[in-house]
Amino acid sequence: AQRYSFLTTETGGILDDLMVYRLRDEYRLVVNAANKDTDVAFLEENAIPGIEITLNEDRALLALQGPQAATALESIAPGAAKLGFMQAAEIKVADRPCFVTRSGYTGEDGFEISIDRISVSELASILLTLEGVTPIGLGARDTLRLEAGLCLHGNDIGPDTTPIEAGLQWAIPACRRSGGERAGGFPGAERILSEIEQGASRVRVGIRPDGKAPVRAHAPLLTPDGVHVGEVTSGGFGPSLSAPIAMAYVPASLSEAGGTLEAQVRNKTLSVTVCGLPFVPHRYHRKP
Repeated sequence: AQRYSFLTTETGGILDDLMVYRLRDEYRLVVNAANKDTDVAFLEENAIPGIEITLNEDRALLALQGPQAATALESIAPGAAKLGFMQAAEIKVADRPCFVTRSGYTGEDGFEISIDRISVSELASILLTLEGVTPIGLGARDTLRLEAGLCLHGNDIGPDTTPIEAGLQWAIPACRRSGGERAGGFPGAERILSEIEQGASRVRVGIRPDGKAPVRAHAPLLTPDGVHVGEVTSGGFGPSLSAPIAMAYVPASLSEAGGTLEAQVRNKTLSVTVCGLPFVPHRYHRKP
């Protein structure tokens, strides 16, 4: 199995978010490519003596996402459909050895396929011959992850954002929380554990703008009487809702669903409503 986790700073911020899984006698991290050098430096600085850190750039990752992903992949990777959400296995895909996880960054059911870099283009071409499979770009993926209320590092989370502010406390296991058998012991633990107990002063929320005009990242949020209280971190049009959607950080006191604020877009102010997340329910394939 794999877990979603993060590397945290001494002040409790999110240096990077990542997937981690164990392979026999090693752990493998799948990090954000833009942060790889920072992550390696952090791991080397903080590793237990005797632990070797290796940056592996010989593999590539393909994502096959959507309600028909399991049917499509099973046709060339027998056994893949038996995986549950966040489960992983070494599986041959079109007779090529791969490491397959049932996960993704879209809120939909799907798979992420790790394969050696030399073979990735060939496997991508094979996947595109399967019934119902079409290519999409990062723009489409970004729309899906926004509808699913998933964070993008560098926009919605970063070194100045704690996991609790971001609503990601579910990713901190009980054993690392106060009273757990391995409580604390990680960078920023004092602040993060305190926020779990007492709450954060600001939190990530969903935003539904009135009308059809999208509210983009960095748009300031104001109270009806003009006081600056936050900023949009991700925003765009949600095709599944036929409406604009956004995420933002606001004071905890203004985070209740149904509250109204104003977003400053160019020289105009648009009325927006605070709402919960996700905008579209997740469709992960969870085993009973």
